[in-house]
Formats: sequence, C-alpha cells, structure tokens
Amino acid sequence: MDLGSIDFSSMDRAQITLIASGFSALLTLHYSVQLLSQHFFYWKNPKEQKAIAIIIMMAPIYAIDSFVGLLDIRGSKAFYMFLDSVKECYEALVIAKFLALMYSYLNISISNNIVPDEIKGREIHHSFPMTLFQPHTVRLNHYTLKQLKYWTWQFVVIRPVCSTLMITLQLLGMYPAWLSWTFTIILNISVSLALYSLVIFYHLFAKELAPHKPLAKFLCIKGIVFFCFWQGVVLEILVALGIIKANHFWLDVEHLEEALQNVLVCVEMVLFAVLQQYAYNVQPYSGDVEKKFGLGKKRD
Repeated sequence: MDLGSIDFSSMDRAQITLIASGFSALLTLHYSVQLLSQHFFYWKNPKEQKAIAIIIMMAPIYAIDSFVGLLDIRGSKAFYMFLDSVKECYEALVIAKFLALMYSYLNISISNNIVPDEIKGREIHHSFPMTLFQPHTVRLNHYTLKQLKYWTWQFVVIRPVCSTLMITLQLLGMYPAWLSWTFTIILNISVSLALYSLVIFYHLFAKELAPHKPLAKFLCIKGIVFFCFWQGVVLEILVALGIIKANHFWLDVEHLEEALQNVLVCVEMVLFAVLQQYAYNVQPYSGDVEKKFGLGKKRD
C-alpha cells in the first residue's frame, strides 16, 4: 500500500491513531525479525542464542499485543486483563532467560553443579528489605547461585497462575477491588524479587560480564517493564485528576486510559527494537564464520 495515496484529511483521529500504531508495530517487528534472522544465520551457540531470541521477541510481542488492544478498544475488562497477562507472562520468561544467558556467559551450570572455582567465595551484600530474611553478607557458592535462580523463576510460576485466577474471577464477576489490590501486591513483590536477583548477579560479575554488555542487555528488558508500568500509573493519575478527559478524545473515560497506554507502548517498542540491535548484536557469533569464508577480508 502506498502511504502517499492515503488521504489522512478524510480520516478521524481514531483511524489516524490506529494506522500510526500499526505502522509502529510493523516497524518494531521489522527490526526484531532482522536481528533474529542474523542470529539464525550465524547459529553458533544455540544455548545462548535461544535465550537471546526469546529476549528479542519481547518488543514485538508487546507492540502486537498493544495494537490488538486498539483494534477492540471498547473490549471488556477481562479482555484487557488477558492482553496485559500475555505481556507480563512473557516478561517473566524473559527475565528468567536473561539470567540463564548470564550463567552461560560465565560457564555456570546449576543443574550440573558447575561453578568455576575463581568465582566461589565472593561476598553478596544484601540491602533492606532483603536483610529481614537474609544475612547482610553471604558467600557465593552453589547454594546461593541456586537461590538467585529460584528468586528469578518464582515469577515465571506466580505470574501465569495469578493471571489465570484474575481472568477467571473477572469472568465470573467475583473480582472486588480488594482482591485486585491483593494480586497487585503479590505480583509486585514477585517481580521485584526477580529483578533484585538480576541486579545482585550483575554486581557480583560486572567485570567478567563487561565484554558481553550486560547493562545494555538488562536495560532493554528493564526499560520496557519500567515504561509500561510507570506510564500506566501516570495515566491513571491524570485521568483521576481530570487532566485527561473523555471529551478530548473519541473514547469514554472507561477505555481512554487503556487506549493511551497501548498507543504509547506501540511507539516505544520501536525504540527498544532499535536498542536491541546494539545490545544483542550478532557480532560475537559471526566472527568465526566470517573468517572461515573470508568475509572480513572482502570488507577491507
């Protein structure tokens, strides 16, 4: 379709917003598929690159999920809850795969009881409120590494279980406000514990992980989670204060917040898809292949 032939002046705001969001989602998908295809072409380390592939797909899944929400913007609360659950369950999987990727970089295997001797005995310094449940300082060993893994994977289990219960109770009409807040508190504690374990892991092995750009990789994940959560909170406050009103848009107040959140996510995922091109670049896996076929010399 030729965009130049589209008469935007004849469209209302809803149609223009939908087209712009759809274009953003397609752009996100383009960058992500491009990066994925590069990794599949240079498929050198399946263990690491499988984790990377799952992480790369986070941006397009968020974008497509949000665009679907715009297609049926007047949907039920259960419908929006389902869409949010898809994103957040995938977020849980991505966090777990990110830790697995870091373990692979360091040649750590919890299941096979492989922990390099040079990293054993390092000190882990916990901060409040974790010091209520853990000593302030503990030594790194197989047990503490397994504990970090469990702290991450608990979110992978708790998130889909809570999502299933929330959607079921919503459909049955048994979802009062107090129960909603209960699930919110449980999920926030769960995701905070998972992210805390990643931060601890990064501080422990920052030097060894430096060649792999772990901070950039982590920020691609944390940035998506951060933007989606906090902009949702800000939008909710703005709607509650009456700063954003239904008469400013084509929607009623009930669906306005969801629509704005979905539009913002569609646009933001383009940025994160571009950032992933740097953070999860295929270069570490393409070097040996290029040398084998003499591609490096041709470029020179």
